[in-house]
Amino acid sequence: MTRKAEQWAPDACTLPTEERPLRVAEFDALFAESVQSVRRVDVTSLSLDLQPRAEVAARAADLVVRETGCCSFFTFSLAATGGGLRLEIKVPHQHAAVLEALAARVEGMRA
Repeated sequence: MTRKAEQWAPDACTLPTEERPLRVAEFDALFAESVQSVRRVDVTSLSLDLQPRAEVAARAADLVVRETGCCSFFTFSLAATGGGLRLEIKVPHQHAAVLEALAARVEGMRA
């Protein structure tokens, strides 16, 4: 696992270490295949516009529900409005570095 991937898993994460690369790979696939645009709202908030398809919404919802089970500091909001699909990700200020690593990963998947 790379250092950037490790930053996703702070001490607060309860996901078993051996499962973390699989979770990172799931996020990477979602980012690479479904993210249309990224907007950094502020140091603790990130907004991702996803492909507005039911299967993308279901995949994102499943992933973020499982992620909050091990990293409860994340707040995810998934909204489908006006023909669009948006995933909002927020963290408390003390986890801003985790969100920064996540944002860099999203941008890396889109490059």
